[in-house]
This record gives sequence, structure tokens and C-alpha cells, in this order.
Amino acid sequence: YNLESTSADGQRLMALILLIAIAYTCAVLAGRNSRQMGLQKYIGRLKELNRLHRRHSAFWVGLYGQLWVGAMEFWADLAHDLMRLKPSKLPYFRKGLRAMSLIQSAL
Repeated sequence: YNLESTSADGQRLMALILLIAIAYTCAVLAGRNSRQMGLQKYIGRLKELNRLHRRHSAFWVGLYGQLWVGAMEFWADLAHDLMRLKPSKLPYFRKGLRAMSLIQSAL
């Protein structure tokens, strides 16, 4: 964050820092909740075999989960049309839709 460019001082600076801390905490908690529910595989790539550490942090998973749900809501009509084109893949689509609803409930 580039706090210097805000020209905030005193109470305004403290309010801005508090807002950033609250947003970060909300994203981390949403990411942890998504991981505990086993939804990370829908949100982002899991840990690869040769990696020592996880690919994405709980912060990233929380933020990207919100973006994923927002994009799915925005493109819902198109997604349902595509699902109708491939009826053999319907069980996989349903798993994704269930994951989306669980992520929405976690947020």
C-alpha cells in the first residue's frame, strides 16, 4: 500500500490503516474457511508435487474466491447455456455450482 500518497495524517491515517487491516483480516478468514471446507481446488491451483510451500496464501484464496463468485454471477446466463450444450458434463458443473454456493455462504 502506498500510504504516503494519501497525504493522510493523524486520525485519517489511523482510520485508513484500520480499514486496510480489517479488509486483510476478512480476506484471510474467508480463505481459511474455504480451505477448511475443501473448496480451494475450485478457487486456485493446489500445491504442486515439487513445491515446498503452498502456491497461494489464505489471503489470496479469500480474495480470489470473492472474484470467482462475482464472475460466476456476472456470467451466469452464459454458463447455464454452456452447461446445456454438454449434458454429459452436468455432474461436474453441479459440483462447481455447489462449490460456488458454499463459497458464497463462507463470505
